[in-house]
Formats: sequence, C-alpha cells, structure tokens
Amino acid sequence: MRAKLAGALSLVILASLLAGGAVADDRAAAITEIRQESNSHSTRLVVACTGPVAYTYYSPDPLTLVVDIPEVDPSKVPSRISVGTREVESVRVTSMVRADGRSLARVEVRLASLVPYQIFSKDTTLNLVFERGAEAASNATATRTAAAEPAPAPAVAVKAAEPPEPPDTTTAKSAEASRPIESAVVITPRKKQPAATTAVVEGPAPRADRHPASRIIALSQADDDGRLSFDVKADGALKYQDFFLGNPDRLVIDFKDVMSRANVRSLDVNKGPVRKVRLAQFSAASPRVARMVLDLSARAPYRIVDGADGVKILFGEGEVPKAAPLAALRPEADAAAVMPEAAMPVQVLPGPAPAPLPVLPDPQAAPPTPDRPAEFQPVTLNPGERQFTGHPISLDFKDGDLQDIFRLFADISGLNIVVNPGVAGKVTLKLNEVPWDQALDLILKANGLGYTLEGNVIRIAPLAALQTEEQARRKLAEERALAGELASLTTRISYAKALELAEVLRKAGALSARGQLNVDPRTNTLIINDLPVFLEKAKDLIATLDLPTRQVEIEARIVVTSRNFTRDLGIQWGFNQVNSPQFGNTTGLTFPNALVINGQGVPANAGLPADQQGQASAAGIGTAGRGYAINLPAAGFNSAIGISLGNILGSFNLDAALTALERQGRGRLLSTPKITTQNNQAAEIKQGVQIPIQTVANNTVTVSFQDAVLTLKVTPQITEAGTVILTVDVQNNSADFANLVNGIPPINTQSARTQVLVRDGATAVIGGIYQSNEQTAQNLTPFLGRVPILGFLFRNRFVTSTNNELLLFITPRIIKDRG
Repeated sequence: MRAKLAGALSLVILASLLAGGAVADDRAAAITEIRQESNSHSTRLVVACTGPVAYTYYSPDPLTLVVDIPEVDPSKVPSRISVGTREVESVRVTSMVRADGRSLARVEVRLASLVPYQIFSKDTTLNLVFERGAEAASNATATRTAAAEPAPAPAVAVKAAEPPEPPDTTTAKSAEASRPIESAVVITPRKKQPAATTAVVEGPAPRADRHPASRIIALSQADDDGRLSFDVKADGALKYQDFFLGNPDRLVIDFKDVMSRANVRSLDVNKGPVRKVRLAQFSAASPRVARMVLDLSARAPYRIVDGADGVKILFGEGEVPKAAPLAALRPEADAAAVMPEAAMPVQVLPGPAPAPLPVLPDPQAAPPTPDRPAEFQPVTLNPGERQFTGHPISLDFKDGDLQDIFRLFADISGLNIVVNPGVAGKVTLKLNEVPWDQALDLILKANGLGYTLEGNVIRIAPLAALQTEEQARRKLAEERALAGELASLTTRISYAKALELAEVLRKAGALSARGQLNVDPRTNTLIINDLPVFLEKAKDLIATLDLPTRQVEIEARIVVTSRNFTRDLGIQWGFNQVNSPQFGNTTGLTFPNALVINGQGVPANAGLPADQQGQASAAGIGTAGRGYAINLPAAGFNSAIGISLGNILGSFNLDAALTALERQGRGRLLSTPKITTQNNQAAEIKQGVQIPIQTVANNTVTVSFQDAVLTLKVTPQITEAGTVILTVDVQNNSADFANLVNGIPPINTQSARTQVLVRDGATAVIGGIYQSNEQTAQNLTPFLGRVPILGFLFRNRFVTSTNNELLLFITPRIIKDRG
C-alpha cells in the first residue's frame, strides 16, 4: 500500500514539474511551422517563429546545410520533414543545449543536388531559397566567374536566371591587369545580439600571369578614404584563406606557401572594430603558412582585395548589400535593385567549410618602436615554456668567433648589441630556418652567457657577472630602502592579544630590518619603532586583524520517540460425556455397560482407574475437578469470558473460556541543549547524573563516577558566504535502573560525531537511528490447530511490535553586530 501511495505521489510531482517546464517554455521564442514554397525556378523553405530570428549557418559537407537558431524552442514542429524536390531532399529539426546552458534549435537541410542558395531573415521568419535547373547552373557559373574576376564595384548582387554576357577576351585581360581581385565576406547581423554568421571564403589562387609570392615583406596600416585598411606586402601574389574565431572575436587570414619576413609583426590599432593585428609564421615546415590575426571588438563586414604584390584588408565599406524578394529574381530584374530592409542574404556556393587552424597567442612584448623591433621578446606560455617570434634564419658556422657572430645578430635584429669584456670563444652550429631570437638564446646557453635588455640595447655578459650585478643592485636597493629616520607607533589592541599579534607582524614582514617591536601585556599595547613607510604598513595590518570575533549560537535538538503494541488472544475449553446406569443412561450392552468420554484435563498424579459405577471420580469430572482439554490462555491477560454448559442430569458438561490482552504505548523525549561561542572556539555544555561505582582492592574501597549525561560539544567556523561549518559531538547517555547489574545500572548511549555545513539560521538533520522490532508467536494443538477456521479452537496467538526512533537536529545562528 505504501509503495502504491509513493508511486502515485511521484507521478503527481513529475506531472507538476512537466507542467511547470511547459509553462516556462511557452514564454520563450518557438518555431511555429516550417513550410515549403516551390515553383519552376526554386524551392523556398520558410521557418516561422514567434519572435525575431537570429541565426548562424555552415556546411559540413557539399550536400548538407546546417542553420542554428539560438534561444528558440523547436518542439512544436516535426523532427523530420520530407521535401522531395530537385533541390532539397529533407529537413531535420533538433533541439540542443549550448555550453553556456542556453537552448539552440538546429535546422539541418539535406540537399538533393549541388545548388546555390540564399539565407535571409525577415521579421519573424527565416527564408532559405534554393535555385534549380539550367538557369541555376548558369547563375552558379556566373558566380564562380565573378569570384575569379569581379567587377570594380564592391557591391555584391546575384542575378538568378539570366547568364552574363561573355566578356571580350582582350578587354578582360587588360582590365584584369589594372584592377585588383576582390573576395567579399558578408556577415548577417542579429537584431539583438552581435553578429555570429560567418561565410568562409577561400582566397583566389594567383593567376598564371602573376608570380606567386614566397615571402611577406611588410605589414602596415592605412586609412583609405576614411576606411580602415591594412596592407600586406609580398614579393608576389598571395594565396589566402580567411575565417572567424569566437571567444574572443578574431578574424584569421592564413597565407599559404610563404614565409613571414616583415619587420613589423604587431600593430596596436584600437580603431573601428579592430583592436590589434598580429602577423607571425604559423608553420615553417611544408606546407609553410604565415598567419595574420586581427583581434576584433565586434564582428563587422570586411573585404579582401588581392593584388600583384600582396593583399589589402578593408573595413567600413558601408551597409551590407540587401537581398531582393524571390519573386524579383528574374532575368529582367536589375542586378543592383534595392532589396527589402529586413532581408540580408549571403550567396554561397555549396561546399565543405575549411577547418579553422589554431591561432598564435598574443605576444607579450612591449609596443614596437622604430629603434626596438617587437619580435625580440619571447612569449611565455607556461612556466619554463617559451615561444620565439623572430623571423627565421639559417646559420652554418664551424669554429666561428663569438664576437663576430654577435655583430651578425645586431645586423639581423636591428638592435644594438654590447658585449662585456672577456666574452670570447668559438662556436660550431648549423641551423636551418630557426627564429633568430631562438638561435641567439641557444648560443648564449651553450657558452654560459646571458643578456639584459635596456631600451633597444642588448648587453651580453657571463651569467656569473650578471648574477653579481643583480645581487649588488638588490643590495643597493635594500640599503636605500632602509635609509631614513626612525619613528614610533604606540597602539592599544582591542580584540586580539598583543603577544599573538606581535608574532603575526614579524612573520608577515611588516617590519624592516631596523624595526623593533615591544609588547606591554598589562595594557595589551604594541610599541613599534621603525621607518615611516613600514609603520604605515604595520598600522594597516593591525587595523585589518584587530577586529571583534563573530559569535555563533548553536542549538541542538535530540528527539527520542518510541511506540509499542502487544496483542495476545487465548482459548480454554473442555467437556465430559457420561453414559452410565448412575445417570439413567446405559449403552444397552453387556460390554461396555457404561461409557465415559472425558474431554477435560486430567489433574496431576491422577489416572483413569477402572470404572466404579460408571464414574471415574478422580478423572477431573465434577465441579471440583474440572479442567480444560485445550488450555491455551493469553499470558497475563486482563480480559476474559467463560461459559459452562451441562444437561439436567449432569451427564454432559461443557466448559469454555476466552482470554485476551492488548496493550499499546507511545513515548517522546525532547532534549534541547543550546550554547553560544566565538568563531573557531570550541564549546561544551552537559546535563545529567554521575553514577558512583565502588571497587575494592587490597581492602581499599575506591569510588569512581561514570557520566550519564546529555553533552553537546561544538566548534563553529563562519565562512564569507554566511554559512557555518560545524564540528559537532552530541551524546545522550542515560542510566537504565530497570536492569541493574550487581546493583549498578547500565548506561544507554546515543551519540553522533560529524562535521556539516549549514546556512545561518537553517536547521540540518545530522543523524538518526530507527529501530523496528516485530514478533509473532502462537501455541497450538498439533494437526488440529492448522485446520482452517476450526483451528482457532485449538491455538492462541501473540503479536508484539516495538518502534524506536532517534533524530538529531542542529541549528546555528550568527549573532549580528548591534553597533
């Protein structure tokens, strides 16, 4: 029965939780429907929501498009929708949870063929448009042609149906040589949050008539007609790949098959969306990759312009081009037509998105100056781990003179190098494409040398000389710090002990080498003589430590409950039947002439002698000698009912008695010790009796006392969060005088020892013991006592049940300052 009630209660709680979750979900934005609109030119999927739509998208493979819509509930639409057009095979909708705990609806579109598509949001709908047929193929070809040789105008427009006019070959080549090749990246902004949609575009490969670059020469910042731009100069055309990384926002551009030899590796911009620009060699082995990282304050539209001697990255070119409605994309539509305000499309040819490469960490060097290149300072990643940022060099020396090699490094780094007198030696090395700062560091380590950097001057000296200089510099700084007149400070300590606080001041370094500290225990006063700077430090430390200790009131409640129940049912009965001439009843037979059936108990030491006039007087028959054949009374019964029946002749008698006992009891004992103590100070309170115990040894009587008391021992620790850590020891011992042993009562023990964390004013159960004792006993006549129903006449039944429960509660209360 209890299991059924618990199951029903669990179902009610679960239903309440589900109902509460449903109400909470109804408040969030949700996808109400996904409908399909197809015609002879395209397939449109419209995702309708209950609020504004922000989205991100990517293509994990050429035939899959994934669109993520944050903070939207997709439970109201089917998880799978079959489309079955030439462009779209099916749509799958799933609900996900992001790392920050917020919900995410994922719409995965499975394409039936390689087709171009547009994605834009309008009001509360998200539109996915997929084009088809020969017109779509012509449009895709036109898009690839435009990506390879775009027009000078920066606008991005799509002509969906009409293929472009084939350009004149001579004109195209001459125009191509005079204008840069552009690669546009469009970002779809969210309405409430910063934009997160990123289109990853592979940079164009160098044309056949352009020489591919092998190294990057320079990095510079410029303002192109009020627009922020960055020039990456190289010795030829660059191949690149650009993509975004988040947390924090960064634009990463990888230049392939080149080495970075630019003398400027870092620019502090802090203008527009760009905070800082870094350029470094990401991979020196084949394939070689130079990486440019732009740290952004927020994602913004940008454009990369490819040239014969490098690339230019442009920011702030106005609004993102807006998309026209699907009905406007017709052969006769103007490619520069104005698109609806709410729609912001991105035209992307399906294809796998390149996996982003890891980004180099920020250099920790000082800002670059004309006299001090920033690449010399290494980046400290972890203790003992460094990353060198100098441009790679190749060296091959056999027994090269150190002085000449250091002069060579001065020419390579652009820094001034001073070598201490006495630094000499030979070095043999062969390094291939190693950063020059790492090469210098290896040469210094191999010869037991070190360096100091002062401005744009590197001074090289033996490590022992640098160590001696550092020790002398530190000693001079210490002597300067100890110079000056001493002052005196006398302060009386209010809450702490002056002797203990004096030790803390000495160990905390609040005194200088010239300082003296004296303590007056009688007035609890500190007397300090030291430099004024150290006196202020000691004064601030004393003000921090000499504070009143907070106090805690701890209340414990010990609840002991007991319940017992006893039921005992018994039965007694007997009878006798006499057929004899004495009672005028005879069997009518010669033998047996008289018949006595005795269903009563036979008294002790009495048998059944031969019949004398048909009456066995000693067999218990008769008023004085009656007994019970079934004698199973309740033990210690307090209720009974009996009946005695007989015929008028007295030849038949029946005696029966029912006995019963039922007893139940309940007990409750509540003990509430309470004590107040200071933070981190142990406290104890007890109440009870001490039992004297006498022992005799060598005719000497010794009396010892055993505690039978209620004891509370506790040590509180107050945390900054307003909670209390309690180390508790509770004992509830009592003497059991009902079960004396040699006149000495035993002790019933109930105790708990633990450590708990409890909120201020809250109550916690620190322990509990539950005991249940159930017993059932019955006495019966063999065989007859097991007969159904009739067996109750041949058995008695005894049932007892005892339940004991112990609960220990603890409640701490922090005493607030009343000041």
